[in-house]
Amino acid sequence: MSADKTKPLTKVLCCLSDLEDGQARGFDPFKKGRDTVFVVRKSDKVYAYLDVCPHYGSTPLPWKKNTYLTGDAQHIFCSAHGATFDIETGTCTLGPCLGQSLTSVQVAISQAGEIRLFLEPEDGQIRTPVATG
Repeated sequence: MSADKTKPLTKVLCCLSDLEDGQARGFDPFKKGRDTVFVVRKSDKVYAYLDVCPHYGSTPLPWKKNTYLTGDAQHIFCSAHGATFDIETGTCTLGPCLGQSLTSVQVAISQAGEIRLFLEPEDGQIRTPVATG
């Protein structure tokens, strides 16, 4: 995803080189004391979502830090409900929220290989991730 210069960006979440292909990692860009956003790398692309299962609005996906993917790293996995989601679209492919989707957020990979999250201004401060779908 290329950078949109009309929207502000957070600090660097991580570098693309820090995230191996088929790996996911959670981040706390809003200083909530827990991961609220996670990024999945698939080849040289990254996909980012809010860390909330659509089946039950406040349930985080992993049972422990950074365990966002199935064992074969082919799907995103909700450990609370057993739901699986497509990495590229966030759509539930199996489980109680079939057909619903994770909330995706915009990220950009800078020319230096930094993964950054787009944010919207809120009350003069930048706080909310930009949803893409």
